Amino acid sequence: QVQLVESGGGLVQAGESLRLSCAASGITFTVFGMSWYRQAPGKQRELVATILSGGFSNYADSVKGRFTISRDNAKNMVELQMNNLKPEDTAVYYCKAEFRLYSYWGQGTQVTVTS
Repeated sequence: QVQLVESGGGLVQAGESLRLSCAASGITFTVFGMSWYRQAPGKQRELVATILSGGFSNYADSVKGRFTISRDNAKNMVELQMNNLKPEDTAVYYCKAEFRLYSYWGQGTQVTVTS
């Protein structure tokens, strides 16, 4: 059974940092591309950052320079370090694993940034 379990969300003030984690099980983690998405109330889910199996990463323009995605293949884990958070970063953050025709989502973790 595939499971992606996010953690690390919370309530912070603008300018502060959070580190999200996603623990994966039931998949061959090393071959999967891992991504973080977010969905704010009333908005569509959007891609935040992706890290491929080989380590290449890519970011949405809105988070470049503030967020860093990383993966630990030994621990089957992907993380998102979020610095200098802004109120517009408030959303539910989801972890996604993708490989060819296979994709899996986590349940999400809430991040709320107050001004």
